[in-house]
Amino acid sequence: MSPSTKRTASSLTVYDAITPSWRTAPRRRTRGSADAASVSDMAEPSETQERADARTFDRPERAMHATDLVSTPATDLVTRDPVTVSPQTPIAEAARLMRAERISCLPVVVAGAVVGILTVRDLTNRVLAEGRSSDAPVAEVMTADPVTLPSTALVADLLRLMLDRGISHVPIADDGRLVGLVTSTDLTRVQALSTDLLTYDIGATESVAEMVDVTRALPDLLVRLVGSRYPHAEVTRRVTDVADAVTRRLLALAEAELGPPPAPYVWAACGSQGRREQTGVTDQDNGLILDDTARPEHDVYFARLATIVSDGLAACGYEYCSGEMMATNAQWRQPLRVWREYFDRWIEHPDPKAQMLASVMFDLRPIAGDTSLFTGLQHDTLRRASANQIFVAHMISNSMLHAPPLTFLRGIATPRSGDHRNTVDLKLNGVIPIVDLGRLYALRGRLTPVNTRDRLLAAGESGVISQSGGRDLVEAYDVIATIRLEHQARRIEAGESATNFLNPKDLSDFEREHLREAFLVVRTMQSAIGQGTGMLR
Repeated sequence: MSPSTKRTASSLTVYDAITPSWRTAPRRRTRGSADAASVSDMAEPSETQERADARTFDRPERAMHATDLVSTPATDLVTRDPVTVSPQTPIAEAARLMRAERISCLPVVVAGAVVGILTVRDLTNRVLAEGRSSDAPVAEVMTADPVTLPSTALVADLLRLMLDRGISHVPIADDGRLVGLVTSTDLTRVQALSTDLLTYDIGATESVAEMVDVTRALPDLLVRLVGSRYPHAEVTRRVTDVADAVTRRLLALAEAELGPPPAPYVWAACGSQGRREQTGVTDQDNGLILDDTARPEHDVYFARLATIVSDGLAACGYEYCSGEMMATNAQWRQPLRVWREYFDRWIEHPDPKAQMLASVMFDLRPIAGDTSLFTGLQHDTLRRASANQIFVAHMISNSMLHAPPLTFLRGIATPRSGDHRNTVDLKLNGVIPIVDLGRLYALRGRLTPVNTRDRLLAAGESGVISQSGGRDLVEAYDVIATIRLEHQARRIEAGESATNFLNPKDLSDFEREHLREAFLVVRTMQSAIGQGTGMLR
């Protein structure tokens, strides 16, 4: 994408992520000095507040996007009045009409009622292939009594029908009378706006090569979702939905190639996919939980299945995990009893490596297969882990490893040297500290949500953390995660690779101040846990 397409306004949607208490909070104008050897203080604004506010509030009305699209009447996709023929129309005349109108389908009607459709495929398979006379009537080659949808049908109904029946043309009819026609081409016009349409296309692919072609639309999809003023949690959920669809389709293709699995299994994702928090920068984190009936010789099958899926994911842009936390690694492709042993060992002997592994694996989410293999493991693990105070203490310590980038005087700190000088890592020092806190709260409260925002909300509702602390942390998470997504979207739109590294100077005063305040909230919550001051009940 050409750099000339880059948006002129910076971070157009941060304001919508901020709750009223943040919007009305007085700005702190703390002038701080940082360690000159390592950081610079970005607390002092470089623009007037009036300019920052103008940039933040001056934005277009929200456009129709993916959620609206799927709940939209299918008739909204109809772009023209239908061109029709009668059953007695000669085939040659119908073909000339299709060429002249540049259409791929003709509804066949009698007194306004749909009795059939004639498609290019019908002409190929039933006329040319069979040597039928072009003077014959359309009635001899049309698809009679086609499946129709009423004008009240939604785009979601249309998607399901096309996928289930393997069809590309659907007449819209009320009481048999033709209202319009929707084709797969009509859906293609809006494909980039909807993950539902993207996952529909993924489900229809028959090879990895086809899947690669479909998933090329994902970066543009992220840009459009962010630009349509989606909340960050909705954007990442929908981006993750695509990864889930790719994974499920690859598993189906693998089983079609290898045959039925020799034992039940569940494919589970962890990391950002497990939490449904994928952005424009992601890699693979997954595992295979096998039924305990699986025998050692079955691993040949499951190793091959894991390789097909992992290689397919990599081809679609989901990079291999550098730490090999993937089902292709035999360690993460084991029967349920072995997974239970893993968690038991991590809980009973929480050394640093065990803490790291447990942190990742506590974010497991089943993607496909026998989910009962996962449910019992999750509940039992939460119960045992929450009751082990030594393990909990180690997890608290682990949650302190990633700190928000703040100077001693509460300014935003950035390194002065290195590959990422003058930037903050919005993943490692932004969202990850909150992800770690959310995981800890879920552990203490035996809460089953895996998504970070859901964990924070559940922790506040269940009393694991104070209501005020929970509310502040959710707001802080919304601000940091939104700024991160918008930064990635801007880079993609400018033809650059998405990254988590942001120069705070690229933000407006308004945005930078709220980012700083969000970091302060995270540091406060980390300190409260570490000092046992009551934020964590």
